[in-house]
Amino acid sequence: MSCGCGKNENTGDKVNPIQGHCVCEAVRFIKRLQDTHTDDDCFDCDTDCFMRPLGSLVNPANERFNTRVFSLLTEDGDFFKAMYRPKSHTHHGISCFSVFFRVQNIFDNCCATLMVLEPLDKDGKPVDIIDCGKVSLERLCKVERFRATKSCITVDLNCFCAIQCIKDTFVTQCSTPA
Repeated sequence: MSCGCGKNENTGDKVNPIQGHCVCEAVRFIKRLQDTHTDDDCFDCDTDCFMRPLGSLVNPANERFNTRVFSLLTEDGDFFKAMYRPKSHTHHGISCFSVFFRVQNIFDNCCATLMVLEPLDKDGKPVDIIDCGKVSLERLCKVERFRATKSCITVDLNCFCAIQCIKDTFVTQCSTPA
């Protein structure tokens, strides 16, 4: 299955990455939004990655926010996953993989450093999203909260076909003594 990532839809030829790429532009926007968030626009789609201000993906927006959580999809339509180092050693039986990210930096022609976010349930307990080596869609639905990890990954955003914004939230990035 091919979704045409990085290809001209009329000819099938590879597109020059400097000419723009929707995933790259969305991540650039999210980074700018996380850095400054003062606009008050309204949008019909309540998970639009280009929605402003930060906090718009949550209703009501009366909390403080510093992160727009998102997932990336590959050309096959699969979630892009990354490994993270758990905060504590209480992760027995948890796979330590996530499909949830926070953009930390974007540079060059669409490269980005992404923080891998630990998926948590409504009670703040880790959710193991992997079942038999694959991302479990059923388990993804149990994720309601996120925790920063010390794990980051550098990616070429031109290698992804889609981005899905999940939620605006506050992610504590400072270490607290365990």
